[in-house]
Amino acid sequence: MSVLSKPYFHNEAAAFEHVEAMLWPQGPVCPKCGSMDKHYKLVGVRSKASKKHPEGVDRHGLYKCAACRSQFTVRMGTIFEESHLPLHKWLQAIHLMCSSKKGISSHQLHRVLECTYKTAWFLSHRIREAMRSDDFTPMGGNGKTVEVDETYIGRLADVPVNKGTAHKNIVLTLVERGGIARSFHIDTTAVARVVPIVNANIAKESAFMTDEARQYVTVGKTFAMHGSVEHGKGEYGKAGGVNTNTVEGFYSIFKRGMKGVYQHCAEHHLHRYLAEFDFRYSNRTAMGVEDQERAARALKGFVGRRLTYQQPA
Repeated sequence: MSVLSKPYFHNEAAAFEHVEAMLWPQGPVCPKCGSMDKHYKLVGVRSKASKKHPEGVDRHGLYKCAACRSQFTVRMGTIFEESHLPLHKWLQAIHLMCSSKKGISSHQLHRVLECTYKTAWFLSHRIREAMRSDDFTPMGGNGKTVEVDETYIGRLADVPVNKGTAHKNIVLTLVERGGIARSFHIDTTAVARVVPIVNANIAKESAFMTDEARQYVTVGKTFAMHGSVEHGKGEYGKAGGVNTNTVEGFYSIFKRGMKGVYQHCAEHHLHRYLAEFDFRYSNRTAMGVEDQERAARALKGFVGRRLTYQQPA
C-alpha cells in the first residue's frame, strides 16, 4: 500500500480529523477566546450555493464556541485559513514538498493536485513560510563542530551580468555536523555582516570550521578551535577532521534543487526557499526523521503563519 493511500489524502472529513489531532492534541481550542471546553460541533452545515456548487458543500470540522458564540475550524489561525483549496489537497502538497529531497516545482504540484498554477505557487510559498524556524538557540556546543561557508546563486535584479559574483545572490549557511542547518540571504560577505550572524548563532564552545576566507580569521579565535582549509590551493581536508565537506554537501543538494527543479527564484523569495532546504536537512533520515514525521513536524509549524497573496514578500 502506498503512503498516499491514507484516507486523509483523499477524504476531506478524514483530513480535518488528522489536522485536528495534530494541532489540537488536547481537544478543540477556540481561536477567538481560547476556550477549550465550552464548544460543540456543528453537523450537516453546508456552505452558500455557488455556480460551481449549486447546493453548497459540507463544512467539515465546524465548531461553535458557547463562550463567545463564534464559529471556527482548525484552519483558523493557520496558513490554511481562507484557502479555497480542499484540506486533503493541502496535505498532499505538504507530503510531496517534505518528501522530495530537492523540492517539487509549482508546475508539478499544479498537475498533480489538479489546481491552477497560481494556486500551486501560492500554497507552496505558504508551506515554505511554515517551514521557517523561529528557534535561534546557538548551534554547536562543547565537543561539537559547526561549519560555515557562503555560496552564490541566481542573479540580482537590475544588476548587469559580469565575470565576478557581484550580480549574484549571496547565501551564508551554518551547519552543525550531525545536526541542523541554518541559512541566511545576505547582501555582502563583509566582516560587519557575517561576524554578527556567526556570533549570534554558534556557541563559543564549538569547533569552528571554514575555508580560507579572511572574514573568519578574527572571529575564529573566539571559538574553542578554528580550523580552515584553502580551497584555492586544492585543499579540502586536514588531519583532525578539519574540513567544510558537510556544508558543501548541503550546498550540493540546495543548488541541484534550485537549478534543476525550481530553475528561477526572485530575490525577495530566496529566504523561503532557504527555509525549505534548511527544514528538510534539519529533519532528515540520518537524524531519524522519515517522510511522514517530517510532514507532521511541518504541519505543527502552520499555526500563526499567515501569508497573504497581496503581500508575498
